[in-house]
Amino acid sequence: MKYIQFFLTVNDGKWLIADAVSKMDPVRRAMDGGTLLFKGGTTVSCVSELLTGISLRVCGRNTARGAVGELRPQTGTAHCMLFENGRAKTLDDYIDDILPKLSRDTVVITGANLIDADGGAAMLAGSPGGGRFGRASGPMATEGFRVIVAAGLEKLTPGSVQASVLHARRQGIDRSYGMACGLFPISGEIVTELKAIHLLADVQADVIGRGGIHGAEGGTLFQVSGEDDAVGRIEKAVADCKRRTAVAGDAASLVECSPGAPGCGEHLSCGYRSGKIKARGC
Repeated sequence: MKYIQFFLTVNDGKWLIADAVSKMDPVRRAMDGGTLLFKGGTTVSCVSELLTGISLRVCGRNTARGAVGELRPQTGTAHCMLFENGRAKTLDDYIDDILPKLSRDTVVITGANLIDADGGAAMLAGSPGGGRFGRASGPMATEGFRVIVAAGLEKLTPGSVQASVLHARRQGIDRSYGMACGLFPISGEIVTELKAIHLLADVQADVIGRGGIHGAEGGTLFQVSGEDDAVGRIEKAVADCKRRTAVAGDAASLVECSPGAPGCGEHLSCGYRSGKIKARGC
């Protein structure tokens, strides 16, 4: 029996999750002749980059300023991408129309902004109804697709996702640091760093610490034990993800918005836009 302990930053965790998701049997089958749909976000872009070499466009994100969008919404890169028969296709303009027409064997890989201990997951919606992907969340749940929710432990709420969905709102927020957001639920198999470790090797894995300083904020300390070969696979996977220091996603889309950006019109209650909140760069 071998025991190791290691710390994963949030970004390390994204790559470890992506490593495990990319090796899941349904994902491999979809890559080998099925249909795979990626919904852009930094963690899902990690998966796409590992499997297809394509970086995805990142729309909304949380930064030190709050919930913000991308500076230039149209970068020419897919946010929602269909990968079928070795070819990539952008679905950004009609994902809500095409999703119900896809085969039930389709595998959908999405991220989440909030998860809970009971398997709940939800995504923030800064646009009306969550935009086209928000409208596509119904068919994701009803059509029999295999939905994989790639989300790190930093997204884990001490409460319930259901309660947060009930209370979160876009409209009626007096002031927001960034855009006001509601939440819409997502149904699927959640893969966190802990689940990723179990997918990669037959080991005992436990979270033994959370958080840190100097770039370790939001990260997680793990202890893993098991047979030497199995623990060795985890050590190699951890070393591989730690070599990937860059944040995944289309580089142009990672530049966050500022007042007057094209997406400002549909973002509600933003204190930066109104000038009532000042921040560096605004």
